[in-house]
Amino acid sequence: MSKIEVNAIEPQCGTNLTVGASGDTITFPSGTTVVNNGSQTGFGRTGTVDWQTGSIKTSTFTAANGEGYFANTSGGAFTMNLPAGSAGAIVSVVDYTNTFQTNALTISPNGSEKIGGAVGAAVLNTEGQSVTFVYVDGTEGWKNVQDSTSNEIGNTFITATGGTITTSGNCKIHTFTGPGTFCVSQISNTPANNQVSYMVVAGGGAGGTSQDSQQSGGGGAGGFREDKSPVTPYTASPLEGAGAISVTATGFPITVGGGGAQAPGPLTKGGNGANSIFSTITSTGGGGGGAGSNAGNCRGGNDGGSGGGQGANNSSAEAGGSGNTPPVSPPQGNNGGPNVTGPGAGGSGGGATAAGTNAPDPDANNPGGAGAATSINATPTTFSTGGSNTDSGPGNSGSNNTGDGGNGGKNANGGAGGSGIVIIRYKFQ
Repeated sequence: MSKIEVNAIEPQCGTNLTVGASGDTITFPSGTTVVNNGSQTGFGRTGTVDWQTGSIKTSTFTAANGEGYFANTSGGAFTMNLPAGSAGAIVSVVDYTNTFQTNALTISPNGSEKIGGAVGAAVLNTEGQSVTFVYVDGTEGWKNVQDSTSNEIGNTFITATGGTITTSGNCKIHTFTGPGTFCVSQISNTPANNQVSYMVVAGGGAGGTSQDSQQSGGGGAGGFREDKSPVTPYTASPLEGAGAISVTATGFPITVGGGGAQAPGPLTKGGNGANSIFSTITSTGGGGGGAGSNAGNCRGGNDGGSGGGQGANNSSAEAGGSGNTPPVSPPQGNNGGPNVTGPGAGGSGGGATAAGTNAPDPDANNPGGAGAATSINATPTTFSTGGSNTDSGPGNSGSNNTGDGGNGGKNANGGAGGSGIVIIRYKFQ
């Protein structure tokens, strides 16, 4: 090996000096000191490490100079052993799963070497923490030159399955027209995005039967309950505000109530609708409409989410069934309409936003209480309208998945109640 000993090397011309050729390796012996006079660059490391993305650490290991590591302590605490210190050596580590606060990572120096001037291990126990150590000298040992706990992470959103899924802008809409499960596999790391909007509509009550030229009562609408999350823009109903629900990563069973059964024969009330349920929210089925007759005791409309209308008779005026039963706030429905003594006019079923009514004329169609309009499904739609009174013949049934009450009949059976529906809306992007 040739050897040249000089005190200074200067370029023959210009100001740049080239040592070696492209591809050559220039070795500086251990212990060499490079003096920076203000213009030296490119000697030694520049404060960065080579991150070992292909080897996530899950148990005790020994670090190497110039490397950075991702430490996954979700399965338990462990230790990172530092390499033997040499001036300029550098090691970094970061909390891979944001679990240092639960299972700490211990940083252990080599032998009696120091960390920050003290002999002993360091403990990283802050969520999302990342640190960089540089070995300076025997006095201070390894110095932490960069410590971050900002824990900057990407914004995630809810991921879920169940029902019929559609999209409106940045929102997913899950529509359940029958029993199912709203299954959440991922929630957002932004709490506000975990609050969902929902509408829960119960099955409507059936209209009552009628004889003696009397009108039977219309079926009460299924209970209507809705809550709008601030992060899911749409036009909600006047009944919005049933209570915020923030989901977790689990399955939420969905119950969709069926409509009340059609009354089987004369002097029979219409059947009540069945309840619909999502999480802590239950909407009550609509009350069946009362029978229209001069005999028997089946004229009264039933209580429910909205009350059934009173069946007509020639002897007494009577109120319809009570709505918002059991009571919730905002109210899930209204009372059924009363009958009219004498002419044979029955009361219509209560609706989500208005009570049932009556009409003096038994040969007129008496509309049920008004429903509630919402755009939770991306289209303005009205749900939970009370069943009307029919001027003649059998009453029509409520439409499926509307929560509408069945219409009352005249000298005939009333219609069945419409089944309920559950809709859930959330931000997905």
